Amino acid sequence: MRLGIISDIHGNLEALKQVLADIDQSELNGVACLGDNIGYGPEPEKVVNLIRKRNIPSIMGNHELVVVDPRCLVEMNPTAIKSCALTLDLLSRDTIDYIHGLRPYMVFHGALLVHGCPPDSSTTYLFDLSNVQLSQLFRAMQEKICFVGHTHDLEIISFDRGKVTRAPLPEGPTRLQAGQKYIINVGSVGQPRDGNNKAKYVIWDTCSQRIEVRFIPYDIAVTANKILKLGFPDFYARRLW
Repeated sequence: MRLGIISDIHGNLEALKQVLADIDQSELNGVACLGDNIGYGPEPEKVVNLIRKRNIPSIMGNHELVVVDPRCLVEMNPTAIKSCALTLDLLSRDTIDYIHGLRPYMVFHGALLVHGCPPDSSTTYLFDLSNVQLSQLFRAMQEKICFVGHTHDLEIISFDRGKVTRAPLPEGPTRLQAGQKYIINVGSVGQPRDGNNKAKYVIWDTCSQRIEVRFIPYDIAVTANKILKLGFPDFYARRLW
């Protein structure tokens, strides 16, 4: 079975449409989303509508969590707070109700899906955790593989015989070793932060136990111009490039 894992679309409809077009051409058996479908980008309503139309199961990211519990804004910087306020104004009541129904994690074909950090955190960044802390998470994790987003940075973390190994996750295929556990950061569809401005997502082959990172080009200028037109901080338009 070949499955697509997407994350951190952040209201970037142009990037999402190109990723979904690539997914369609790849003839995958299913797709799941790790949250942060909203925030930073200009078309959160259309992104959520498309996710729902395509029946793509999604979990709650930290930007969805802010919609559900505004007290979480205290953990964000002033620029992000402004983005969240503008985003909320762009969401319909139906979409807000949908967001309230999202769960912080799910098990998808045997893999744990969580936005930030296993077992169920939408807000914890992996880069804040030591190897000792990661080792504790791996020991408690029942699943062999966990897919996360949140940092927008591709990374593969393995756990083998008590040892934690961290490495960047390159474009193309990577084979997973039998007997090891993994936390895999799938990067970002809508706002990559890994030095390459293409949209990113991962294909997981459950039979061959390989993952493949796909880099997908899209029209960045279209999204950037919409960000500026709607009055979002121009930082989020520049960051796409």
